[in-house]
Amino acid sequence: MIIRWLPLFIGLVPLIGVHVAYLIAVDHGYLQPCIPYLDGCTSISGTGRYPPASFLFKAIEMAMAVALPVFWYFSVKWLRALDPRWHSHAVWSIFLSGAIGALALIVYVTFLGTKEPFYEFMRRFGIYFYFLGTGFAQLFLAISLRGISKGLGDRQLSGMATAMLVLCLMPFALGILNLAQKSLLPYETADPLENSIEWVASLVMQAYFIVVFFTWRRTGLAVSVSAAVPSGDS
Repeated sequence: MIIRWLPLFIGLVPLIGVHVAYLIAVDHGYLQPCIPYLDGCTSISGTGRYPPASFLFKAIEMAMAVALPVFWYFSVKWLRALDPRWHSHAVWSIFLSGAIGALALIVYVTFLGTKEPFYEFMRRFGIYFYFLGTGFAQLFLAISLRGISKGLGDRQLSGMATAMLVLCLMPFALGILNLAQKSLLPYETADPLENSIEWVASLVMQAYFIVVFFTWRRTGLAVSVSAAVPSGDS
């Protein structure tokens, strides 16, 4: 079933694409070679500002923005299949947060590379709300799965849910760390450190989707389509 591979696509393809875009930008002289996770020589956005790297970056991020609402929709359906008694208010918490994150990602990609103040504001608005919306959706999904897995008595599924919870809490902790270091350290130190934190937070968020892939496989997620045969004119 193709849908079962969706979390793996969302987790791996953007991760690989961003790194390839970075290498292309380096090869064309737009960025300096480094290990951005450690050196913070560029932001993630920097890898997608200049062609031809920007073409790959924007295409992959737009594809992810389209795939995310589908992922959250089936995640909600999956949780309900695991436990029909699962609280309905969590449906809106997960799907609404995830949809906001996906929409914000589209805004971010649309205005990436523009330099006018309004466009710069929209780009920053997009990336901040992408991280917040997606982060909260991941959090709500992890908490829900953890509660359901305990009820099912599946220790392996419960362990995966705990791993998801840890992964989705890390970006929030890194965000607090970033706010603290920006207020305490000089710009020359704070700016590359912020870039490094951004790369690590993004890596952790992508790893979350890969763990979800294994939870879907563990529970044998399958999607079926049915239709009623019309009886015809009487």
